[in-house]
Amino acid sequence: MKEYPVQRAAVLKPKPDPDTLVFGKTFTDHMFIMDYTAGQGWHDGRIVPYGPLALEPSAMVLHYAQEVFEGLKAYTAEDGSIVCFRPDMNAERMYNSAQRLEMPPFPKDKFVEAVKQVVSANAAWVPPFGSGATLYVRPFMIGSGDVIGVAPAPEYTFRILVTPVGPYFKGGLKPVKLRVSEYDRAAPHGTGNIKAGLNYAMSLKPTMEAHREGYAENLYLDSESRTYVEETGGANVLFVKEDGTLVVPQSHTDSILPSITRRSLVQVAQDLGMTVDQRPVEWAEVKAGTFVECGLCGTAAVISPVGEIDNKVYGADETVTFPAGYTEIGPVMKKLRETLTGIQSGAVEDKHNWVYTVA
Repeated sequence: MKEYPVQRAAVLKPKPDPDTLVFGKTFTDHMFIMDYTAGQGWHDGRIVPYGPLALEPSAMVLHYAQEVFEGLKAYTAEDGSIVCFRPDMNAERMYNSAQRLEMPPFPKDKFVEAVKQVVSANAAWVPPFGSGATLYVRPFMIGSGDVIGVAPAPEYTFRILVTPVGPYFKGGLKPVKLRVSEYDRAAPHGTGNIKAGLNYAMSLKPTMEAHREGYAENLYLDSESRTYVEETGGANVLFVKEDGTLVVPQSHTDSILPSITRRSLVQVAQDLGMTVDQRPVEWAEVKAGTFVECGLCGTAAVISPVGEIDNKVYGADETVTFPAGYTEIGPVMKKLRETLTGIQSGAVEDKHNWVYTVA
């Protein structure tokens, strides 16, 4: 294991109250940086005080969006240790995302070590066990080389910033309401299966429109036929049939982001003896009342229950409710969430070695 040099901040910031944290507003004392230069490769990894990023106005990322990122959490486990959940999977997904955008993939082993060391450098910022708050870790890579031309950048910067975040559900696990979007999230065989900023930029307008209409999120259908359920702007979708089968929508055009939380929940469901059906899911099935529970899954919430989906696209006037999870999280989603968070905290046996100890 390579120990990266640490440049300590001259003045340490005051630590916020875990009960008053707002997502993405408070940043820790230190961040990780490593640079890439054509012909030299990745070099000069170090931990430095959190601060601005200097870029030329002609930097590739500012003109052609050559950027990928990840998101994971560090938290205090029940035994007092500081841990991360499956950072190796984030490393793999970021590697694949970079390849898709012709960026030099950041080595997976260096990714995991960088995450562990930057969290360790900011250990004082990790909220205590039981607070519901965590330390959100945001690795990102940008084309920093200055060039005006549609071609890969000659230089890249990889950074990891860290921010303490409050509990996702301040008001409890209340089911949310979605709407089917008239917009497309991703083109068939496009970039929907990678974690790149360009995918999220296009979601801002439909997301704000959904919020103004009283919805928590948009549900996107496939852009090829507009008949299959894909995902929301920021989370994968799960359904439960009346017999308890967990149904996980799949895409035949590679346009759904491979959520680490979703893949973990599928394994948890199998460990619990549940039947799991991973396949394309038609909107017609949802509309017909095939499913009794619905949920969104991702790093921030693990599972967010969905009580209702409205479809008013192209003159439709359809409302689908999920009877077993309309007023509160349904029994299957609740069991999956409790088990996965139990594994993360150390209360449930970690059979698959998903939890990495940092300190």
